[in-house]
Amino acid sequence: MADFILVSRRELSAEEYQLFKFHFLLGADWKLCTRRLNMDRGTFFHAVYRIQQRLGRAFRELQPYSLYPLDEYFHGETRLEPRKDNVVPMLPRARRSVGTRPVTPPIHKAA
Repeated sequence: MADFILVSRRELSAEEYQLFKFHFLLGADWKLCTRRLNMDRGTFFHAVYRIQQRLGRAFRELQPYSLYPLDEYFHGETRLEPRKDNVVPMLPRARRSVGTRPVTPPIHKAA
């Protein structure tokens, strides 16, 4: 997490980092951020999109190792094709015509 914060602090201006800290690190919603930072809703969302784009590129192009994709950053296992030994295929849902009733087994009463 420290890498993300340090790269963010280095890449963003002071105002952008303040917005990044409130919204992404502390989890404040847009209403709280706009009130706290004295900006309107449109300006807030444009700034968020700009921050996401700038940090996404910075995380991807970081040298010698990028912070994205996360599985490679945290030395996780990467596969080119999915494992097939535990895969259970899901059958598509049977489509019913409009107005038809589901098939129910007959009920026999015991005599």
